[in-house]
Order: sequence, then C-alpha cells, then structure tokens
Amino acid sequence: MTELTSLTIAEAREKLTSKAITAVELTDAYLGAIEAANATINAYITVTPDKARAMAKTSDERIAAGKAGALEGIPLGIKDLFATEGVHTQACSHILDGFQPKYESTVTQNLWDDGAVMLGKLNMDEFAMGSSNETSYYGPVINPWKAEGSNHQLVPGGSSGGSAAAVAAHLCAGATATDTGGSIRQPAAFTGTVGIKPTYGRCSRWGTVAFASSLDQAGPIARDVRDAAILLKSMASVDAKDTTSVDLPIPDYEAALGQSVKGMKIGIPKEYRVDGMPEDIEKLWQKGIAYLKDAGAEIVDITLPHTKYALPAYYIVAPAEASSNLARYDGVRYGLRVDGKDIADMYEKTRAAGFGTEVKRRIMIGTYVLSAGYYDAYYLQAQKVRTLIKRDFELAFHAGVDAILTPATPSSAFGIADENLANDPVAMYLNDIFTVTVNMAGLPGIAVPAGLDSKGLPLGLQLIGKPFEEETLFRTAHVIEQAAGKFTPAKWW
Repeated sequence: MTELTSLTIAEAREKLTSKAITAVELTDAYLGAIEAANATINAYITVTPDKARAMAKTSDERIAAGKAGALEGIPLGIKDLFATEGVHTQACSHILDGFQPKYESTVTQNLWDDGAVMLGKLNMDEFAMGSSNETSYYGPVINPWKAEGSNHQLVPGGSSGGSAAAVAAHLCAGATATDTGGSIRQPAAFTGTVGIKPTYGRCSRWGTVAFASSLDQAGPIARDVRDAAILLKSMASVDAKDTTSVDLPIPDYEAALGQSVKGMKIGIPKEYRVDGMPEDIEKLWQKGIAYLKDAGAEIVDITLPHTKYALPAYYIVAPAEASSNLARYDGVRYGLRVDGKDIADMYEKTRAAGFGTEVKRRIMIGTYVLSAGYYDAYYLQAQKVRTLIKRDFELAFHAGVDAILTPATPSSAFGIADENLANDPVAMYLNDIFTVTVNMAGLPGIAVPAGLDSKGLPLGLQLIGKPFEEETLFRTAHVIEQAAGKFTPAKWW
C-alpha cells in the first residue's frame, strides 16, 4: 500500500469510503510523520493527538453507519489564526499567551461538521504580518524544499508558512490558511502547493483573529487543485455572525475540474512585468501562457494602470486596520499581562513585551496614518487608490476577460535570515507585489505550481478571477497543473 501520508485528500477519501483504510490508521500515520519531522520543520506549534484520534474514531463509526461527511476522516492542520475551542489560539504572538478560546471559528466548525480531523495548530507570522514566517514567536518554519546542491535553509513564505510547509512535507492532508495581501498564494508558490484566496465574503471571518478586516480572507492550501476545491467547498459558508460573508450558493468546485477552457479569454497585464524580474519568472509566465493557449484559451493583453500604486496603498490600509484591531490586546482580560505601577504602565509594558518588532512597526504606521492631520493625506488617499485598482479589474472583466494570468511571486523561496531582507522591511514587503491587488479589489486568486527555477525550487503562477467565480479559477488552474505536473520536495528531514 502507498504510504498513507502521500495520499491526496481525493485518494484518501476513496480509500476511506471503500474501507481499504480507516480514519484512525490515516490519522496515526500523520501523527507519526509530525513526530518525526516537526522538530526540524517547525510547522506545528501545538499537536493534538488525543483529540485527533477521538475525531478519527468517530469518523470510522460514521463511515461504518453510512453517514460519512464530505471530509470524513481527513486529517487537517489549522493555522493558529483560527479559534479552536479549548486549544492554543495565539496568532503566534506572545501577547496572547495561554489563550484557549471557549468557542470555535465558523471555518473550522464547518470542517468538523463535514467530518475532518484536527491534527494541531500551525505556525505562522505573528498576527499574519510577514512574508517569510520569521516573525512568529515560536521561531521560523523551514521550507521542505532546498536548492539543488545546497543545504541552506529556506523560508516557506508567509504568513501561512506553517500551513504550506506542512502540506508540502506531508504532515497533513490539507490546511486552513488566511490571505490579507498574499499570505496563502505566496507560501503556496514557495512550497510547490496550491493555495486559493477566495472572493472577500466567501468564507466567514468569525472566530479568525483579525489583522485587516476589509482584506482578510480564509482559504485552503492543498497538494493539488482538486484537494483545494474539496476543502474550499467545506470552508465556505454564509454566517449571520459575520455581516461581510455573502449569501450566495456554494458551487461544487470539484465538478469544474476537467471542463474545457476552449474559447476562454485570459488577460496578461503588462504592468506585472516589473523591473529586474528574474528570467525564471518570465520563462514560467510564458510557459503558463503556452499551456492555456494549447488548451484552446485566447490570450489577450490587458492593462491594469493603477497596479504600481497597490503596494504603497496596501501598506497604508492594512496597518491602519491592524492598529485598530490590535488595540484590544492590553493585558486586562486574557493573554499576557506585565504588571506596572498603574493601569497605563501595565498597558505599555504588556504591549511592549507581547508584540514582536514587525507587529509594532505596523501598529505605529497604522496609528500614524489614522492620526489627526494625516488621515486625509494617507488613509483616505489609499482608499481612493483602492477604488481605482478595483475599477481596473472591472474594466478588464467587462471587456470579456474571464481570468487574468500573472506570476505569483517575484522569486523562488529565499534564505532564512536573508541579509538583504532581514534589515529592510520594504524589500520584504515587495514579496507581495503580485498578490496585494487581489485583496485590495476583493477578488479571488489562486496560486498553482507551474515549474522549477534554475536552482530546482518551485515557482507558482497566479490566476485572478471575477468575484465569486472560483470555479473558473479551479478549471483554469487544473489545466496548468495537468500540463506542468506536480512538484514534491526530496525528503531530507
């Protein structure tokens, strides 16, 4: 029998249904893999073996009774941003020390209702602020990929680095993730996995620790396009507890796979050809264009003129909302408390000790742009730019474009503590250059692995779609995946 942890969700589902394997066997295989690898990769910050085995046992009983859910017995990893009842939920920050919520996030509840099994909580950048998973209080996650002939440790991307690394290293069958400016798509591209950020409002944000409320959106990271489609179907829902969630029917995304893309119009935006873009990225983009052309899609050049303003506008809007959202962490009711001589001193000491450098930086930027005298000059201007970015996409779609193809990242995975990035936050922020526009416009975007660079590291392409047309993205990404093949790291851990 194939090693159980190498089964995709679709394959595991088939074997569980036919009773070729049990959910307990599958869960034990993953718990064994985590035990063997996690000290090296640092993808999990909390493992829940007892809970996982109990959930798996219940799944086996439901399968035996013919009452299996859509994800019955499938072991998943959960990003530490999602509230899990009675289990460590700290957004990988010291300020939430010891916090175990008494409630479950809507997204994870949906997964458990469909029969999924929780393996544990996954590492991430603190409060989802970062592009390398190096801002976590629990230390960096190590990418399971290494460059050919090199032993140098690489980042898995961020903020969902633990989710991407765990999926790539087969430490879970799939994982939940969130995307505020590229935090699903960039790590997916760095690890040879598939990640989709659905349309804003497709998944409930209730019970998910907030970073920037108008940008945050939950989505899955999986080994292939089919698994991502299966997971999103279960994660998505309308929710009375989140007024930004949208009451639209959730399609069977898996049914879209294998449908023809013949006659579809794929837009290629000229603004995504940035100065100094590595040759590997340009080659990959051309390869993606060729794959879709060969499948019968029509390739058209488009213009998204306000793209160049997206990154600066994003780094005003996101920190502004973060500074507002993170004001609630003050040491009074839960989490870390550092005593002071009075309440103001306690607030200051708690926040100084509890937040990491990057989070403090973004809170200060956000507080500054929202302050009297600067609100109009910065925050208001950024919101106007955001409207123009959204309009660029609307015009392209109105002209008949079905989806837009771009690179997912400006490079392959870089080294841990990379000297060029460690002391230069702006250089680190540039990692989001191809992804932030999608969040600013509230659109769906998927990253799909499409090849390897000259160092043998995975690279991803991004497809951007119309609001709530994730089916089109799955269908198109599946064509690229079929042509490019799948990519798995050579095991060294």
